[in-house]
Amino acid sequence: MEQYNLVTVLGPTACGKTTLAVALAHRLHTGVISADSRQVYRSMDLGTGKDLDEYAYQGCQVPYHLIDIVDAGYKYNVFEYQRDFLKVYEALRADSQLPVLCGGTGMYLESVLRGYRLVEVPENKELRESLAAKSLDELTEMLKSYKQLHNTTDVDTCKRAIRAIEIEEYYRTNDANVREFPEIRSLTIGLDISRELRRERISRRLRERLEQGMVDEVRGILATGVAPEDLIYYGLEYKYLTLYIIGELSYEEMVTQLEIAIHQFAKRQMTYFRGMERRGVPIHWIDATLPTEEKVDLIEHLIRQSK
Repeated sequence: MEQYNLVTVLGPTACGKTTLAVALAHRLHTGVISADSRQVYRSMDLGTGKDLDEYAYQGCQVPYHLIDIVDAGYKYNVFEYQRDFLKVYEALRADSQLPVLCGGTGMYLESVLRGYRLVEVPENKELRESLAAKSLDELTEMLKSYKQLHNTTDVDTCKRAIRAIEIEEYYRTNDANVREFPEIRSLTIGLDISRELRRERISRRLRERLEQGMVDEVRGILATGVAPEDLIYYGLEYKYLTLYIIGELSYEEMVTQLEIAIHQFAKRQMTYFRGMERRGVPIHWIDATLPTEEKVDLIEHLIRQSK
């Protein structure tokens, strides 16, 4: 039996994950499965950093999956991600491919790499109504009381916090029939980037995307009828750009607060990945500044070593 049936590329925002994953998938003649909680949404392009042109490598189009699969405004969740991942993963494996999983959403990655057995959690209207008047601080404290809590890093709005409580309450009060998950044996690669370089790349990329029309992108999504609060729910770029567009922040306030929020998010990502290691996910960290082909050579060597 081969040791690995998946290769995972993870790391904080702006570390070069997509570039490496595409080059690796090209070398392995396979596709890239995204593990980004916001790239699933159609029309949310600049703000999520899709960079779909990167999937063209050395004149070849590398297939990508789980990008642009639902409409903006929808509340996609980790249960749906795990279900959709398995469909793509099993199809690629049936074609004798070694898929490349790539992303920075810790819960999505861990749900696959540790094989969480998840159930779909229905809405609890009574619970939602009882929580509606509570502040974000109060909701966050409530979340901390649940033993099963996996992650609080993305709970930056009351809606998100209420949904997280709803999920935890369901797990606590239901003897759920969990779904079996296949054995995933992943070679997991982490891109190691210094704090200084990461901050520099984040700031530069933010300004580039603003110049490329990120504000107009958000205006366009709002013009389709998506409610401002639904975009704010997605956090980061969509939260702060929406607050600017609806007049709650000046442009300068938006840029400053958004830049700080992205830096904080990248730090939380690294904290989450270190936590994954403590919870039993081995991660091979490699220098993000190495040339792409050199990184691919290193990963290919690790794959060959395992056979």
